[in-house]
Amino acid sequence: MSAELKPQNKGTKQLFKNPVLEKLSRTHISIPLTIFALYASALLYWNVKNTSLTPVVTVALFLAGFIAFTWVEYNMHRYVFHMKVYNEARQKLQYTIHGVHHEFPKDKDRLAMPPLLSITIATILLLIFKVLMGDFVFAFLPGFLVGYASYLSVHYMVHAYAPPKNFFKALWVNHSIHHYKDGEVVFGVSSPLWDYIYGTMEPKAPNRA
Repeated sequence: MSAELKPQNKGTKQLFKNPVLEKLSRTHISIPLTIFALYASALLYWNVKNTSLTPVVTVALFLAGFIAFTWVEYNMHRYVFHMKVYNEARQKLQYTIHGVHHEFPKDKDRLAMPPLLSITIATILLLIFKVLMGDFVFAFLPGFLVGYASYLSVHYMVHAYAPPKNFFKALWVNHSIHHYKDGEVVFGVSSPLWDYIYGTMEPKAPNRA
């Protein structure tokens, strides 16, 4: 983002004048979690009933899909949600898709991608991966979707609840650094793995480019 938005710990922001669009931009966290649990379950059911993939291959592909999502999560957050804004149009786009969340991080209705958009993207991925992977998609994509659901769960909890007194507390601390100290580091929400790999785990030093 070109300028850091001061977080407001109360309130919300209207993004669209059209009441239908405004409603569609919000969701309760239970809706996407339910959708993706059902979507992933349906794909796994199809995999069992209509493919010849063995249980070992299914589990391996599921885990690969889950890990692949953590990589996508990191890169989407770093390069799309925090895109460089060098004109008014990009600034408006960045604010709409993510900047509003940084300004109102406690707004529980905007802690997940709207369900209609999520379903559309998941279905597009299904079609693309089916062409690229064949029947492997019915084990890989469920892992990817469960990875997304895990991200949604963690993201909601770190904004809605106090940190737990166990090793999961690190996720709360990491995301707080991203929101309240330095928005250009710690892009992983569900896992710090890729921040460690790409060197974005620690806050920037004053002289860092």
